[in-house]
Amino acid sequence: MLDRNAPLDDAAAHVAALRALVEDGRLPDALEYFGRARTKRLAAPELLLLGATVATRLGRLVEAEPAAQEALALFHARGDPDGRMRALNLLGVIRFERGGPAEAESAFNEALTLARRLHDTLMAARASNNLASVAHLRGDPYVALALYRQVLLDYLRLGNRRGAAETYHNLGIVHRHLGEWAEADAAVDQATRHAEVSGDQAMMAIAVSGRAETAIERGDLDMAWREIELASRLADEVGDQAGAAQVLLLRSAAALRAGDYAAALAGADAAATAAGTLEIPLMEAEAAAVGAQAALALGDSGDAERRRRAAADGFSRLGAAAFLERFAVQYRERVKS
Repeated sequence: MLDRNAPLDDAAAHVAALRALVEDGRLPDALEYFGRARTKRLAAPELLLLGATVATRLGRLVEAEPAAQEALALFHARGDPDGRMRALNLLGVIRFERGGPAEAESAFNEALTLARRLHDTLMAARASNNLASVAHLRGDPYVALALYRQVLLDYLRLGNRRGAAETYHNLGIVHRHLGEWAEADAAVDQATRHAEVSGDQAMMAIAVSGRAETAIERGDLDMAWREIELASRLADEVGDQAGAAQVLLLRSAAALRAGDYAAALAGADAAATAAGTLEIPLMEAEAAAVGAQAALALGDSGDAERRRRAAADGFSRLGAAAFLERFAVQYRERVKS
């Protein structure tokens, strides 16, 4: 039984209590517990890092970044390279999601250097996985694939199911963007399988979302809607705000593929609003891209052009060459149709 009344000046007790909540999959409770501990101004880097990790997994990036930065500063001050490595990797994830790929890449590279120095294979895999995501964003899919495949071998060798699920999910994204459907299907199926075995419900929601997106792009809308509803339930159960925003985007994309352009447009606006609130600019640009295509299909060329520019500007600011090129092709095809 968790002692929620542990002495509030006992940082170690709070770390243990918070970790127990995370291990039980009770992420919203963990975030609430961390908030209570934070009000006592406990300067414990492990507590700060764990709380920032929970906030990140729930899509609460605005809350996560200050805690992660403070943890990094404290680890650095006490000369703790292991703590610095973990804090740097988390900060990289937060900065990547919030639209700072260059800052993220720098943090991931520094974390990878420390991981190799400390012979920490797991952290090296995590940092390399994240560097692969930067490569994909910038339009280097084959560099990303090579990195992901190496990372996958490391995760499987370590028996890290959650890491394997995340990497398979990422492989699925790249293969989908390349139009390699057999490889994309295999990757998303493996992502779901490993996420289920890991017992990590938040990761399961991400994997199911990936399977839904693949189904949308392949035109299997019956499967897509089933997976979207499952992803929605999973995200709601764990309190994942970013996952809930992703579901809005998936619903919009599915409506667009189904020819329900009014629903697609409304859904794109809802997704963009949610992504903007959470400060996830890539998702915001993706929502603008779906909205632009829906507006074009509805015959509103002025609104379509406004949304097209918003999407293109958003992708450009992020250096998201892969996403920008893909959207340009999709939009041109809509213009011709």
